[in-house]
Amino acid sequence: MREGNRLYLLDTNVLMHDPTSLFRFEEHDIFLPMVVLEELDAAKKGMTEVARNVRQVSRFLGQLMNGAHDLEAGLELKMPEGLDIRIGAGRLYFQTEQDDHDEHPALLRAKADNEILHAAIKLRAEQPEREIVLVSKDINLRIKAAIHGIPAEDYHNDRALDDMSLLYSGLTTLTNDFWDRYAIDDSWSRAGKTFYRLERAEGDDWHPNQCLTLTGENGMEALVREVTGKHFVLQVSEDFRHGPKSVWGINARNPEQNFALSLLMDPEIDFVTLLGTAGTGKTLLTLAAGLAQTLDEQIYREIIMTRATVSVGDEIGYLPGTEEEKMTPWMGALTDNLEVLTESDEHGGDWGRAVTNDLLTSRIKIRSLNFMRGRTFLNRFLIIDEAQNVTPKQMKTLITRAGPGTKIVCLGNIEQIDTPYLTETTSGLTFAVDRFKHWMHSGHITLKRGERSRLADFASEAL
Repeated sequence: MREGNRLYLLDTNVLMHDPTSLFRFEEHDIFLPMVVLEELDAAKKGMTEVARNVRQVSRFLGQLMNGAHDLEAGLELKMPEGLDIRIGAGRLYFQTEQDDHDEHPALLRAKADNEILHAAIKLRAEQPEREIVLVSKDINLRIKAAIHGIPAEDYHNDRALDDMSLLYSGLTTLTNDFWDRYAIDDSWSRAGKTFYRLERAEGDDWHPNQCLTLTGENGMEALVREVTGKHFVLQVSEDFRHGPKSVWGINARNPEQNFALSLLMDPEIDFVTLLGTAGTGKTLLTLAAGLAQTLDEQIYREIIMTRATVSVGDEIGYLPGTEEEKMTPWMGALTDNLEVLTESDEHGGDWGRAVTNDLLTSRIKIRSLNFMRGRTFLNRFLIIDEAQNVTPKQMKTLITRAGPGTKIVCLGNIEQIDTPYLTETTSGLTFAVDRFKHWMHSGHITLKRGERSRLADFASEAL
């Protein structure tokens, strides 16, 4: 093996999580123990995301082999077709000798993690001048590696961000010297909305549809509508806090909710992401905007609501009923919020309940993520709830379902991830927020203030 560069020993879960990880270590070499290949072979069957990733890894390895090779010299890591990855001159090595556990009796138990760890120990003994690094998403294996003096790292290339504090919030609070720093180049009104074109200052960082608040005498709430090299355009935000400007009977209760309704009601914005803890109004505001634009303004034909269930990617199950009936247990948030939105007065009676049922069945469709692949939605208002449990690959699959005239809204709380192998920095919702922040037809806002009840607000702080 070559000297000088690092040798990364990959755990099976890294390949299961990202099949392209083979090509993401630049000029450094990669080592695959035999037990990793055995685990990949055992996990290749099925229709789950992990099984599909494993089969892709096998295809990559087959392309690299491409006939007989001198495995002792390693395989050249060539760029596979269809991948756009900056790849170095690293090589891929396989374990070609049987392990001898006599020197480490604690690793005698036939466990895959111990086999991988023993392979790392043996490599260190054979190549003491070279840096051997074990890469695994299993924190327990990394701890055991540290006990044996083997450097171990998590796999970082799948992260959208290094730190969640860097995640784009969508809302910026301006300082009082804002109007002194930025000179107004032009101002105008169109369709009852006020716009300002301002000259950019050195070092500023504006994003399309970024939400801005300014308190004080010259206070305002505005949206960044256009960003160029020299200028940016602000639009004074509409006020949805009072009755005449309500959305399907719902008024905003804080600045973040007001910005959320502005983004949701704007037909020029095709993709909206709303983050926030429980009770901040994500689902209620989204459904209100969807109903207003579907039933009143008739911009969209219907509302489609889906969510990532805990068993996302697997079969729904053998419950009786249609797709919608099987998804009903996961859609409690939909029914709860519909009761608020379709609440009738005391004289409504059976008619009011009939309206609720009619809205649910005729214009709001419940769909499972399992059957999204291959579909195209035309003029739909698509809501993806619990989007923090969606992987980046699944998020891409969902967003690319959008046809002409479709708006997609992703809702989620990045602090409540239930899916195994996903973290705050690797969630598909985090990827969507980070990758779409520069696109002029997308918007994002993080809701921070709970508006559910005084009991819920106190519980979230005290418990």
